[in-house]
Amino acid sequence: MSFTDPQTVTISGSAISLPRVSVGDDLSEYASGDGLTRLSASHNYGKRTRRMLRLDTSKLTTDPFRPSENVKVSMSNYIVFDIPVAGYTAAEALAVYAGFKGLFTATSDAIIVKLLGGES
Repeated sequence: MSFTDPQTVTISGSAISLPRVSVGDDLSEYASGDGLTRLSASHNYGKRTRRMLRLDTSKLTTDPFRPSENVKVSMSNYIVFDIPVAGYTAAEALAVYAGFKGLFTATSDAIIVKLLGGES
């Protein structure tokens, strides 16, 4: 089952529409019209169940070594749930996620600001 089509992500105040571009048994992908932003949701099954939601984004920026040229740079941000096949219900996994989300969104994302600044 796939997410609602299209998905929307807001980056720096700009909403980006991400229509579904691919769907498979354990993977769905959504992409912006310009191809610079992609969202994927995937599931891997084995001894553990791994569920991932990933956002990839790219932009054109000035090449610091050749200021007259632009280069494409990209980054990714994702969350992975690595769950044993038995032992955690979806509700229990959601409770762990809620605690994690509370940690990283507290005080205006302070822990993420510190992490991006190189703190650990």
